[in-house]
Formats: sequence, C-alpha cells, structure tokens
Amino acid sequence: MMRKKLEEVIREMEMYGEKANGGAGERELAEFNEKVVEELGINLPEEYIKLLRVINGIEFNGFIIYGIDEELLEEAPNQSISGLIELNKIWYENEWQRQYVFLGESGMSWYVYDCIDEKYYELDNPSGTVCEEFSDLESMIEKVLTDALM
Repeated sequence: MMRKKLEEVIREMEMYGEKANGGAGERELAEFNEKVVEELGINLPEEYIKLLRVINGIEFNGFIIYGIDEELLEEAPNQSISGLIELNKIWYENEWQRQYVFLGESGMSWYVYDCIDEKYYELDNPSGTVCEEFSDLESMIEKVLTDALM
C-alpha cells in the first residue's frame, strides 16, 4: 500500500514538472550507515535502509522524508534532500530527543523511530508528545504520504 501512495505522489509531482529522487545505491548506503554510526552513534532500522533503496528522500506538500545527506551522494539528486544526519544533529541538541532517529517531518509533526522501544511514532512538533504509534515503517510512511496527498 505504501508503494501505491508513493506512486501517487510521484505522479502528482510530475504533473508540476518535478521529479522525485530515485533509490540510493549500495555504496552510498554503506557509506551513509558508517557515517550515521560515527556522527550520531546509532544504527538505522533496516526498514529505513530498504526505503532508501526505493526513494532517497522526498519532499511533497509540506511533508518531508529524510534521505542520505547530499555530500555523501555520488550524483546530484533530482530533488533537494533533507539529510538525516544533519537534521538529527539539530534535533539532538535537546537531550530527551536522542532516543529517537528522526526520519521525517511536517509543519506539525516529527516522524521517528524510537531506538529504545523499537517502534515508530508520529510526535507533535514541538512538544514531542506521541500522536500516533505505528506497527512498522511502511505504515508510518503510508500515513505521511496519504496526509501529503490531501
């Protein structure tokens, strides 16, 4: 179902002359993983790595899914990428937020993976209150894309 929503978003982007990013390559993913451990001291969930193989970040209608920081890419992306490392460094300035890997955002929400509970959440931005819990990354991304299409 997530892929269907992603295809809808991509079609809508194309209607406005925008082109979505393709998936990241294995070399880029390996370097990115190493850099995430080095810079943030965390391991990314495998589900997120799988998502990056399909689409390396996307911004649509005020909703953003983070991707590989652009300086780690071999080729320029089609669409500017909000880099996961760069943005998590910003969010980690607040100590309580370090339990999360921030995977995306909108004007009102953060989309995160809780490293302690190993769950995905939508958090209120800026309070950090849990708005919704998801069974997996696919469910969370599906909700993000559905909301973006509204």
